[in-house]
Amino acid sequence: MIKLYKRTEDGRLAYHEAWVDDGSITEHWGIAGTRGETRDHPMQSTDEEKELEGVLSAARQAGYEEIDADDERRLIVEYAVDGMGTSSDLEKRNRLEDHLNEVLGWTGLGNCDGGSMGSGAMEVCCFVVDAALSKAVIEENLKGTGFADYSRIYDEGGDADTITH
Repeated sequence: MIKLYKRTEDGRLAYHEAWVDDGSITEHWGIAGTRGETRDHPMQSTDEEKELEGVLSAARQAGYEEIDADDERRLIVEYAVDGMGTSSDLEKRNRLEDHLNEVLGWTGLGNCDGGSMGSGAMEVCCFVVDAALSKAVIEENLKGTGFADYSRIYDEGGDADTITH
């Protein structure tokens, strides 16, 4: 997968990405925080990197660039658990990781990178390109779901004491 970003004239963050999926290339683009659009392209060769770059060449020419992993923010979704947590908590965390991976991926914001449990907390870690926007998208997406009972969502590199729920 290759993910590219650029700021639009009105200051919004746009994304343009592509990945190999079952013998074809899926191209996905839009404004960060929105689902965007997709197009599938047939593979012309077995060189996946060359194929991905070919699909993204127009986006690169339009000024889209990869974001350095060091520039991504670490957004934590935290839940209260008893002690070290239960097998049910672990199951919930695994489902949440899959869910957030889908939400963040399809909105061009990032991905979920696992989690942890212990000392009365269960956390899921997400690497995102815009912490404030990602937090808002996650909050909205978790409303009315079995994941709505989080205790807080915070930017690990920012104000970790901000309670959001």
